[in-house]
Amino acid sequence: MVPIDTVLVLIIVAIAALLFVTEKLRVDVTALCVLMALLLLRLIGPDQALYGFANTATAIVAAMFVLSAGLVRTGLVEWLARHIDRLSGKGERRLIVVLSVLAAGLSAFMVNTATVAILIPVAVILAKARKVSPSRVLIPLSFASQFGGVCTLIGTSTNVLVNSMAVSGGLKPFHLFEFAPMGIILAIIGIIYLTFSSGILIPKREGADDQIDKYRLSDYLSEMRVTDDSPLEGKRWSDIDSKDLHNIDLIKIIRGGKATWRASATKIRGDDFLLLHGNAQDLIKLKNNYRLETKADAVIHDDQLQSDKIELIEALVPPRSRLIGRTLRGAEYIERFGCVALAVQRRGKVLRDRLADISFDDGDTLLLQCHRDSVRRIVQSTDLIITNELTDLHLRKDRAFMALAIFVSMVLLVVFNILPLLVAAMSGAVAMVLGRCITIEEAYKAIDWKIIFLLGGIIPLGLALEQTGTAAWLAGTIMKPLISMGPLAVLTCLYFITAVLTAIMSNNASAILLVPIAFSAAELMGVSARPFLMAITFAASTSFATPIGYQTNTMIYAPGGYRFSDYARIGLPLNIIFWIVTVLLAPVLWPF
Repeated sequence: MVPIDTVLVLIIVAIAALLFVTEKLRVDVTALCVLMALLLLRLIGPDQALYGFANTATAIVAAMFVLSAGLVRTGLVEWLARHIDRLSGKGERRLIVVLSVLAAGLSAFMVNTATVAILIPVAVILAKARKVSPSRVLIPLSFASQFGGVCTLIGTSTNVLVNSMAVSGGLKPFHLFEFAPMGIILAIIGIIYLTFSSGILIPKREGADDQIDKYRLSDYLSEMRVTDDSPLEGKRWSDIDSKDLHNIDLIKIIRGGKATWRASATKIRGDDFLLLHGNAQDLIKLKNNYRLETKADAVIHDDQLQSDKIELIEALVPPRSRLIGRTLRGAEYIERFGCVALAVQRRGKVLRDRLADISFDDGDTLLLQCHRDSVRRIVQSTDLIITNELTDLHLRKDRAFMALAIFVSMVLLVVFNILPLLVAAMSGAVAMVLGRCITIEEAYKAIDWKIIFLLGGIIPLGLALEQTGTAAWLAGTIMKPLISMGPLAVLTCLYFITAVLTAIMSNNASAILLVPIAFSAAELMGVSARPFLMAITFAASTSFATPIGYQTNTMIYAPGGYRFSDYARIGLPLNIIFWIVTVLLAPVLWPF
């Protein structure tokens, strides 16, 4: 008979997995609900409620966000990214190799979402300069950042998390470069695979050079003439009753063939042409109410939305953006940056209706019309990443050198066992602030609190799996046939299950669920759990088959113009290759 505590834990695991997959709740909210359920059902004690938040993995991950931000905010990483043009040659394959090596190298020591955020506009510009579709280089960029993440202990939060659980289970901690032998081999295999297969397996998702076509805005932009008897004559756009406008934006006024860009403050005259943006039905209603004439033969292109002072830009909503979960109206976005939002793309779907009320998610891209001064403000913000152009680089040389020195010192202190990773990482984070490489406000913003609360809430679930005997029960029943076949069969299965779970839910949650089972299986067979933990780590940190399996995959979805199937087409074979190589190499590098 199955113990009642085991049944309760399995029910919590099933409900949590369902919530992670369906995204009915944010992952951090789901994790906190799991924590509360464990406490209310007395599956963990009150003294263990903060076990996840007090865990060394959580503190190290937070410190690494700050360290990465120090390198980014001083302009060091962007400066490095800007200087790869000559190395990239003139062809597609060489560009993929250079971008992949750079992304992997940086991601081995930095948060890979920060690496990809910086390299997306660089990759797009370099690709277009070589007449290469951005879709051919952005998937390799995302995948390569994951290759780099599995090369060092600090490469991803999952590595740090599994290391913490390994120590709690009585194993020696992983050293900083313990992942490197297999990580580097997988990275080399992955880069070779991407270099030669991307041109075959990734279609040219050109989208369109003209953003109006790309965002299918033709039905949402209209050029109308103000008739002599129109109620608009003599009024400013800003004076019109907002109920009549109903989410219609005035882009510009064309008078005598010349555009007036301070449109909302300009008095409208008869025979002016108004370039308007809004829902087709709302535009028709405005036309009828204010006696406007539609310019039937108007064909609107990007150049009509731009001038020497006004730009049309694409901007990506990155992870940790303050726009996530908020609307344009709620975030007072237009007031902050002085821009007009024309459309939003979300995983290939264009959103144009009621833009002010759309709740944003990470990975969304916005088509914005901005003054050049506003573009500079967006660059300095962490809430948006401009993807279709490179902006002025601000390299703070003295602080960049200091940030690099702090980071290298942290690595050396860990490599030579002078300080534990936790102490070195936290000292480095504090040094970044004291050295003015980053302000304390920027440090707080740099931390992905969603991941911190995810870890804080979900780590106790791993503890409950172990303490209630649920992990041992799963290993002794469900995995019993595999255990009888030997450790290699268990290793193969653990990698497969982790990879599948990671493709549909949080990679950290996948690792937390499977590490206790790996320990129990190893104990039943009388073998070392280390190769099992390595397989789980590599499977959880490399997810290629879906755009939702890893944050970097989501980030490049819209800029690359991808479809969901594009990831499976090139990513699934790569996942299988990594699976086979890991199963063959892990027992050699970490014997049973």
